Formats: sequence, structure tokens, C-alpha cells
Amino acid sequence: MTPDELADRLDAAADALPGAIERGVAHTAMVGIGRIRANASGRPGPNVITGRYRSSWNAEGRRIPYGAECTIGTRQPQGRRLEFGFYGPDSLGRVYAQPPFPHVGPVIPFIEQALKSQMRNAIQEALS
Repeated sequence: MTPDELADRLDAAADALPGAIERGVAHTAMVGIGRIRANASGRPGPNVITGRYRSSWNAEGRRIPYGAECTIGTRQPQGRRLEFGFYGPDSLGRVYAQPPFPHVGPVIPFIEQALKSQMRNAIQEALS
């Protein structure tokens, strides 16, 4: 391969890499949400009552220079309380002794490994 051919190949890879990264981040987010929802389907996570909380988990992704980012979360007010527990009075004076039901924290190591794998795949895709 000549230096010019190598330069052309690297230019093409640089153009392809952001899209490949964005797809990898989106895939990792969807798999992560699936794991969080599974963990929020009963012990040791929270029990399912209506299913609204479990289905409220979503991902918001966007492209950034040279890559992508994604935020996974819920807008349901009970999310933090279910994950970390709550002991003491709330703003209305009601007293709680609610233990934590971790359903997000246990998924973080899985998301980290999945994202690393997806980034390796993105680089391979861009270079092929």
C-alpha cells in the first residue's frame, strides 16, 4: 500500500467513525435499558405494580464532535428512592424506612464492557 492509498483509507475511516460510534452508543444504551428494566421487574430490584416505572426508562443520545453520547434515565420521581432507599421524613412530613432496591447500579459494569466492545467494533467497521 502506498502512502497516498494509506492516507485515503485513513480519511475514509475518519469520515465513517463518528457514525459507527453513534450506532454503537445507541446499541449499548438499548441493551442497558433492557437490563435496567429486567432488574426493575422484582427482587432484588423493585417489584412491578403497574409497569409504568419500568417502561419509563429511556435513552437520549446525540452526536458530538468525533463521537456520540447518551444519557439513560427516567423522569419518574420514585427512581432515586427505589435505587438508593429513603429513610426519614419527606417534604410532607411522612416518615419512611424504605430499603434500597438497586436496579441501575448493578448494570453499570455491564454497560461499561458493552460500550468498550461496541467501540472496538466501530473502529473495525470504520477501518474495513
